[in-house]
Amino acid sequence: MKPETLAIHTPKRRYNGAVAPPIHMTTTFEHGAAANELTHDFLYVRHGAPNIRDLEERLAAMEGGAGCVAFSSGMAAAAAILATLNPGERIILHHDLYFDVKTLAKKDLPQRNIAVEFVDLTDQRAVEATLSKPAAMVWLESPTNPQLDVIDIAAIAKLADRVGAKVVVDSTFATPVLQQPITLGAHYVMHSATKYMGGHSDVQGGAVITRDAADAETLLESRILWGGALSPFNAWLISRGLQTLHCRMEKHCGNAAAVAEFLSDHKAIEKVCYPFLESDKGYAIARNQMRAGGGMLSIVVAGGREAAFAVASQFRLFLNATSLGGVESLVEHRASLEGPETKTPQGLLRLSVGLEHKDDLIDDLRQALDAL
Repeated sequence: MKPETLAIHTPKRRYNGAVAPPIHMTTTFEHGAAANELTHDFLYVRHGAPNIRDLEERLAAMEGGAGCVAFSSGMAAAAAILATLNPGERIILHHDLYFDVKTLAKKDLPQRNIAVEFVDLTDQRAVEATLSKPAAMVWLESPTNPQLDVIDIAAIAKLADRVGAKVVVDSTFATPVLQQPITLGAHYVMHSATKYMGGHSDVQGGAVITRDAADAETLLESRILWGGALSPFNAWLISRGLQTLHCRMEKHCGNAAAVAEFLSDHKAIEKVCYPFLESDKGYAIARNQMRAGGGMLSIVVAGGREAAFAVASQFRLFLNATSLGGVESLVEHRASLEGPETKTPQGLLRLSVGLEHKDDLIDDLRQALDAL
Protein backbone atom coordinates (compact mmCIF):
# COMPACT_ATOMS: atom_id res chain seq x y z
CA MET A 1 0.00 0.00 0.00
CA LYS A 2 1.03 3.60 -0.61
CA PRO A 3 2.02 5.90 2.32
CA GLU A 4 -1.28 7.78 2.25
CA THR A 5 -3.21 4.51 2.63
CA LEU A 6 -0.90 3.24 5.37
CA ALA A 7 -1.39 6.49 7.29
CA ILE A 8 -5.09 5.68 7.54
CA HIS A 9 -5.16 1.88 7.79
CA THR A 10 -2.13 1.14 9.99
CA PRO A 11 -2.64 -0.04 12.65
CA LYS A 12 -5.85 -1.95 11.97
CA ARG A 13 -6.89 -2.30 15.60
CA ARG A 14 -10.34 -1.07 16.59
CA TYR A 15 -11.28 -0.22 20.17
CA ASN A 16 -14.82 -1.42 20.85
CA GLY A 17 -15.66 -0.72 17.22
CA ALA A 18 -14.51 2.93 17.31
CA VAL A 19 -13.35 4.10 13.88
CA ALA A 20 -11.20 6.86 15.40
CA PRO A 21 -8.63 5.83 18.04
CA PRO A 22 -9.56 7.02 21.54
CA ILE A 23 -7.13 9.10 23.61
CA HIS A 24 -5.52 7.10 26.42
CA MET A 25 -4.34 9.77 28.87
CA THR A 26 -3.03 7.37 31.51
CA THR A 27 0.66 7.51 32.42
CA THR A 28 0.82 4.09 34.08
CA PHE A 29 -0.63 0.62 33.53
CA GLU A 30 -1.60 -2.19 35.90
CA HIS A 31 0.88 -5.07 36.22
CA GLY A 32 1.30 -8.18 38.34
CA ALA A 33 2.71 -8.52 41.86
CA ALA A 34 6.24 -8.28 40.49
CA ALA A 35 6.98 -4.95 38.80
CA ASN A 36 8.20 -6.73 35.67
CA GLU A 37 5.13 -8.99 35.47
CA LEU A 38 3.28 -7.39 32.59
CA THR A 39 -0.38 -8.29 32.41
CA HIS A 40 -1.07 -5.80 29.60
CA ASP A 41 0.89 -4.39 26.66
CA PHE A 42 2.30 -1.39 28.50
CA LEU A 43 4.04 -0.49 31.76
CA TYR A 44 4.69 3.26 31.87
CA VAL A 45 4.30 6.13 29.44
CA ARG A 46 8.05 6.66 28.88
CA HIS A 47 8.23 3.05 27.69
CA GLY A 48 5.15 3.32 25.49
CA ALA A 49 1.39 3.81 25.48
CA PRO A 50 -1.49 3.04 23.08
CA ASN A 51 -1.48 6.41 21.30
CA ILE A 52 2.31 6.48 21.07
CA ARG A 53 2.39 2.98 19.60
CA ASP A 54 -0.36 3.93 17.16
CA LEU A 55 1.77 6.81 15.87
CA GLU A 56 4.95 4.75 15.74
CA GLU A 57 3.30 1.94 13.77
CA ARG A 58 1.83 4.37 11.25
CA LEU A 59 5.17 6.11 10.68
CA ALA A 60 7.17 2.88 10.42
CA ALA A 61 4.73 1.62 7.79
CA MET A 62 4.74 4.89 5.84
CA GLU A 63 8.56 5.06 5.74
CA GLY A 64 9.10 1.35 5.14
CA GLY A 65 11.09 0.97 8.36
CA ALA A 66 11.55 -1.87 10.84
CA GLY A 67 10.79 0.32 13.84
CA CYS A 68 9.93 3.80 15.03
CA VAL A 69 10.43 5.70 18.28
CA ALA A 70 8.46 8.88 18.98
CA PHE A 71 9.87 11.72 21.06
CA SER A 72 8.68 14.92 22.69
CA SER A 73 10.26 17.08 19.96
CA GLY A 74 12.36 16.93 16.83
CA MET A 75 15.40 18.02 18.85
CA ALA A 76 14.83 15.21 21.37
CA ALA A 77 14.79 12.79 18.43
CA ALA A 78 18.00 14.27 17.01
CA ALA A 79 19.74 14.16 20.39
CA ALA A 80 18.83 10.49 20.83
CA ILE A 81 20.47 9.60 17.50
CA LEU A 82 23.62 11.59 18.31
CA ALA A 83 23.76 9.82 21.68
CA THR A 84 24.39 6.51 19.87
CA LEU A 85 27.87 7.73 18.88
CA ASN A 86 30.83 6.51 20.92
CA PRO A 87 34.05 8.27 21.97
CA GLY A 88 36.68 8.13 19.24
CA GLU A 89 34.14 7.97 16.42
CA ARG A 90 33.62 10.49 13.64
CA ILE A 91 30.44 12.07 12.26
CA ILE A 92 30.08 13.90 8.94
CA LEU A 93 27.32 16.49 8.60
CA HIS A 94 26.16 18.51 5.61
CA HIS A 95 27.19 22.14 5.97
CA ASP A 96 23.63 23.47 5.51
CA LEU A 97 21.67 22.08 8.42
CA TYR A 98 19.01 23.04 10.95
CA PHE A 99 20.90 25.46 13.19
CA ASP A 100 20.04 23.87 16.55
CA VAL A 101 21.22 20.42 15.39
CA LYS A 102 24.42 21.99 14.10
CA THR A 103 24.93 23.78 17.43
CA LEU A 104 24.27 20.61 19.42
CA ALA A 105 26.78 18.66 17.34
CA LYS A 106 29.48 21.34 17.64
CA LYS A 107 29.04 21.87 21.39
CA ASP A 108 28.26 18.40 22.72
CA LEU A 109 30.08 15.88 20.55
CA PRO A 110 33.67 17.17 20.90
CA GLN A 111 33.25 16.98 24.70
CA ARG A 112 32.59 13.27 24.21
CA ASN A 113 35.71 12.89 22.05
CA ILE A 114 33.68 12.54 18.87
CA ALA A 115 35.14 14.16 15.74
CA VAL A 116 32.71 16.47 13.91
CA GLU A 117 33.22 17.37 10.26
CA PHE A 118 30.98 19.62 8.17
CA VAL A 119 31.10 18.95 4.42
CA ASP A 120 29.20 20.02 1.33
CA LEU A 121 27.46 16.72 0.58
CA THR A 122 26.29 18.02 -2.81
CA ASP A 123 29.97 18.06 -3.90
CA GLN A 124 30.84 14.60 -5.20
CA ARG A 125 34.60 15.08 -4.80
CA ALA A 126 34.21 16.34 -1.23
CA VAL A 127 31.99 13.38 -0.38
CA GLU A 128 34.41 10.85 -1.83
CA ALA A 129 37.32 12.47 0.00
CA THR A 130 35.63 12.55 3.41
CA LEU A 131 34.27 9.01 3.03
CA SER A 132 37.64 7.59 2.03
CA LYS A 133 38.40 7.19 5.74
CA PRO A 134 36.40 5.64 8.60
CA ALA A 135 33.26 7.33 9.88
CA ALA A 136 30.45 6.21 12.16
CA MET A 137 27.66 8.42 10.85
CA VAL A 138 26.67 10.73 8.00
CA TRP A 139 23.96 13.27 8.85
CA LEU A 140 22.02 15.17 6.24
CA GLU A 141 18.75 16.86 5.44
CA SER A 142 17.16 16.75 2.02
CA PRO A 143 15.87 19.28 1.22
CA THR A 144 17.96 21.23 3.72
CA ASN A 145 16.94 23.94 6.14
CA PRO A 146 17.09 26.76 5.18
CA GLN A 147 18.79 26.77 1.76
CA LEU A 148 16.88 23.82 0.25
CA ASP A 149 19.93 21.86 -0.93
CA VAL A 150 18.97 18.50 -2.39
CA ILE A 151 21.33 15.63 -1.58
CA ASP A 152 21.54 12.35 -3.45
CA ILE A 153 20.61 10.01 -0.61
CA ALA A 154 21.26 6.78 -2.52
CA ALA A 155 24.73 7.92 -3.62
CA ILE A 156 25.67 8.99 -0.09
CA ALA A 157 24.39 5.71 1.35
CA LYS A 158 26.44 3.68 -1.13
CA LEU A 159 29.66 5.48 -0.20
CA ALA A 160 28.85 5.40 3.52
CA ASP A 161 28.36 1.64 3.42
CA ARG A 162 31.97 1.19 2.29
CA VAL A 163 33.28 2.65 5.56
CA GLY A 164 30.52 1.29 7.79
CA ALA A 165 28.87 4.64 8.43
CA LYS A 166 25.18 4.87 9.26
CA VAL A 167 23.21 7.44 7.27
CA VAL A 168 20.75 9.75 9.04
CA VAL A 169 18.28 11.73 6.92
CA ASP A 170 16.20 14.50 8.43
CA SER A 171 13.25 14.34 6.05
CA THR A 172 11.06 16.92 7.79
CA PHE A 173 10.70 19.12 4.70
CA ALA A 174 9.79 16.16 2.48
CA THR A 175 7.59 14.02 4.78
CA PRO A 176 6.97 10.31 4.00
CA VAL A 177 4.48 11.38 1.32
CA LEU A 178 7.20 12.88 -0.88
CA GLN A 179 10.28 10.83 -0.03
CA GLN A 180 11.23 7.58 1.71
CA PRO A 181 14.95 7.65 2.58
CA ILE A 182 15.09 4.09 3.93
CA THR A 183 14.28 2.77 0.48
CA LEU A 184 17.29 4.78 -0.73
CA GLY A 185 19.68 3.26 1.80
CA ALA A 186 19.33 5.41 4.93
CA HIS A 187 19.54 3.80 8.38
CA TYR A 188 17.60 6.48 10.28
CA VAL A 189 14.88 8.86 9.08
CA MET A 190 14.18 11.71 11.46
CA HIS A 191 11.17 14.03 11.50
CA SER A 192 10.11 17.03 13.47
CA ALA A 193 6.48 15.95 13.72
CA THR A 194 5.71 19.47 14.96
CA LYS A 195 5.76 20.57 11.33
CA TYR A 196 3.80 18.94 8.48
CA MET A 197 2.73 15.84 10.39
CA GLY A 198 0.89 17.84 13.04
CA GLY A 199 0.08 20.32 10.32
CA HIS A 200 -1.75 22.97 12.35
CA SER A 201 0.95 24.71 14.44
CA ASP A 202 -0.54 23.33 17.65
CA VAL A 203 1.45 20.24 18.62
CA GLN A 204 5.11 19.39 19.27
CA GLY A 205 6.74 16.04 18.65
CA GLY A 206 9.51 14.15 16.90
CA ALA A 207 10.15 10.67 15.57
CA VAL A 208 12.91 8.44 14.27
CA ILE A 209 12.18 5.56 11.91
CA THR A 210 14.91 2.93 11.65
CA ARG A 211 15.90 0.46 8.97
CA ASP A 212 16.94 -2.08 11.62
CA ALA A 213 14.83 -3.09 14.61
CA ALA A 214 17.90 -3.15 16.90
CA ASP A 215 18.48 0.57 16.30
CA ALA A 216 14.90 1.29 17.34
CA GLU A 217 15.47 -0.63 20.60
CA THR A 218 18.56 1.49 21.32
CA LEU A 219 16.59 4.69 20.75
CA LEU A 220 13.74 3.46 22.94
CA GLU A 221 16.19 2.84 25.78
CA SER A 222 17.41 6.42 25.33
CA ARG A 223 13.84 7.74 25.56
CA ILE A 224 13.19 5.72 28.70
CA LEU A 225 16.37 6.91 30.45
CA TRP A 226 16.46 10.52 29.25
CA GLY A 227 12.72 11.05 29.49
CA GLY A 228 12.02 12.63 26.10
CA ALA A 229 8.64 10.93 25.80
CA LEU A 230 5.79 12.25 23.70
CA SER A 231 2.53 12.82 25.55
CA PRO A 232 -0.41 10.56 24.57
CA PHE A 233 -2.49 13.57 23.54
CA ASN A 234 0.26 14.92 21.27
CA ALA A 235 0.72 11.45 19.79
CA TRP A 236 -3.01 11.32 19.07
CA LEU A 237 -2.93 14.75 17.40
CA ILE A 238 0.03 13.80 15.19
CA SER A 239 -1.56 10.47 14.22
CA ARG A 240 -4.68 12.36 13.22
CA GLY A 241 -2.54 14.77 11.22
CA LEU A 242 -0.92 11.89 9.33
CA GLN A 243 -4.28 10.83 7.95
CA THR A 244 -4.67 14.09 6.02
CA LEU A 245 -0.96 14.65 5.35
CA HIS A 246 -1.12 13.57 1.70
CA CYS A 247 -4.02 15.94 0.96
CA ARG A 248 -2.34 18.85 2.66
CA MET A 249 1.03 18.17 1.02
CA GLU A 250 -0.57 18.20 -2.42
CA LYS A 251 -1.87 21.71 -1.73
CA HIS A 252 1.35 22.88 -0.04
CA CYS A 253 3.39 21.66 -3.01
CA GLY A 254 1.09 23.20 -5.61
CA ASN A 255 1.10 26.56 -3.85
CA ALA A 256 4.87 26.53 -3.30
CA ALA A 257 5.56 25.68 -6.94
CA ALA A 258 3.36 28.56 -8.09
CA VAL A 259 5.04 30.97 -5.66
CA ALA A 260 8.50 29.81 -6.74
CA GLU A 261 7.69 30.36 -10.41
CA PHE A 262 6.41 33.85 -9.70
CA LEU A 263 9.43 34.82 -7.59
CA SER A 264 11.96 33.41 -10.04
CA ASP A 265 11.16 36.25 -12.47
CA HIS A 266 10.96 39.10 -9.96
CA LYS A 267 13.62 41.80 -10.26
CA ALA A 268 13.91 42.19 -6.48
CA ILE A 269 14.94 38.57 -6.00
CA GLU A 270 18.53 37.39 -6.48
CA LYS A 271 17.82 33.70 -6.01
CA VAL A 272 14.95 31.29 -5.44
CA CYS A 273 15.73 27.98 -3.73
CA TYR A 274 13.07 25.40 -4.60
CA PRO A 275 13.87 21.79 -5.62
CA PHE A 276 11.36 21.52 -8.46
CA LEU A 277 12.39 24.71 -10.25
CA GLU A 278 14.27 23.69 -13.40
CA SER A 279 16.87 26.38 -12.62
CA ASP A 280 17.59 24.87 -9.19
CA LYS A 281 20.94 23.07 -8.91
CA GLY A 282 19.27 20.10 -7.20
CA TYR A 283 16.46 19.76 -9.74
CA ALA A 284 17.59 16.49 -11.38
CA ILE A 285 18.18 14.70 -8.06
CA ALA A 286 14.95 16.05 -6.60
CA ARG A 287 12.94 14.78 -9.56
CA ASN A 288 14.53 11.37 -9.09
CA GLN A 289 14.01 10.91 -5.33
CA MET A 290 11.00 13.13 -4.52
CA ARG A 291 7.40 12.97 -5.72
CA ALA A 292 6.99 16.78 -5.57
CA GLY A 293 8.99 19.80 -4.49
CA GLY A 294 7.47 20.32 -1.06
CA GLY A 295 5.95 23.35 0.60
CA MET A 296 9.16 25.15 1.59
CA LEU A 297 11.25 27.62 -0.37
CA SER A 298 13.79 30.30 0.38
CA ILE A 299 14.44 33.55 -1.45
CA VAL A 300 17.44 35.83 -1.36
CA VAL A 301 16.29 39.44 -1.57
CA ALA A 302 18.50 41.85 -3.51
CA GLY A 303 19.91 44.39 -1.08
CA GLY A 304 20.75 42.02 1.77
CA ARG A 305 19.62 42.11 5.37
CA GLU A 306 17.82 45.46 5.45
CA ALA A 307 15.98 44.76 2.18
CA ALA A 308 14.88 41.37 3.56
CA PHE A 309 13.56 43.06 6.71
CA ALA A 310 11.74 45.63 4.60
CA VAL A 311 9.97 42.90 2.62
CA ALA A 312 9.14 40.85 5.72
CA SER A 313 7.57 43.89 7.38
CA GLN A 314 5.18 44.47 4.46
CA PHE A 315 3.38 41.13 4.35
CA ARG A 316 -0.35 40.99 4.99
CA LEU A 317 -0.88 37.21 4.77
CA PHE A 318 2.57 35.73 5.42
CA LEU A 319 3.16 35.80 9.18
CA ASN A 320 6.59 36.51 10.65
CA ALA A 321 6.96 33.42 12.80
CA THR A 322 9.32 30.52 13.29
CA SER A 323 8.43 26.88 12.48
CA LEU A 324 6.73 25.62 9.33
CA GLY A 325 4.25 23.16 7.91
CA GLY A 326 1.05 24.67 9.26
CA VAL A 327 -2.03 25.72 7.30
CA GLU A 328 -0.96 29.37 7.46
CA SER A 329 1.93 30.80 5.42
CA LEU A 330 4.97 31.89 7.44
CA VAL A 331 8.10 33.88 6.68
CA GLU A 332 11.31 33.98 8.67
CA HIS A 333 14.65 35.77 8.40
CA ARG A 334 16.81 32.86 9.49
CA ALA A 335 20.13 34.70 9.88
CA SER A 336 18.78 36.99 12.60
CA LEU A 337 17.41 33.98 14.50
CA GLU A 338 20.64 32.00 14.18
CA GLY A 339 22.86 34.79 15.47
CA PRO A 340 26.45 35.82 14.75
CA GLU A 341 27.67 32.31 13.87
CA THR A 342 25.13 31.90 11.06
CA LYS A 343 26.23 30.90 7.56
CA THR A 344 22.79 31.74 6.14
CA PRO A 345 22.80 34.66 3.67
CA GLN A 346 21.62 37.88 5.29
CA GLY A 347 19.16 38.51 2.47
CA LEU A 348 17.50 35.10 2.79
CA LEU A 349 13.85 34.74 3.78
CA ARG A 350 12.49 31.25 4.37
CA LEU A 351 8.89 30.79 3.28
CA SER A 352 6.58 28.09 4.59
CA VAL A 353 3.81 28.16 2.00
CA GLY A 354 0.44 27.35 3.53
CA LEU A 355 -2.98 26.29 2.30
CA GLU A 356 -4.38 29.69 1.31
CA HIS A 357 -5.29 30.32 -2.34
CA LYS A 358 -2.12 30.64 -4.39
CA ASP A 359 -3.31 33.85 -6.07
CA ASP A 360 -3.73 35.55 -2.70
CA LEU A 361 -0.24 34.48 -1.65
CA ILE A 362 1.30 35.74 -4.89
CA ASP A 363 -0.55 39.04 -4.53
CA ASP A 364 0.85 39.39 -1.02
CA LEU A 365 4.38 38.69 -2.21
CA ARG A 366 3.99 41.11 -5.10
CA GLN A 367 2.86 44.02 -2.95
CA ALA A 368 5.58 43.38 -0.36
CA LEU A 369 8.34 43.23 -2.98
CA ASP A 370 7.01 46.19 -4.93
CA ALA A 371 7.24 48.29 -1.77
CA LEU A 372 11.06 48.09 -1.90
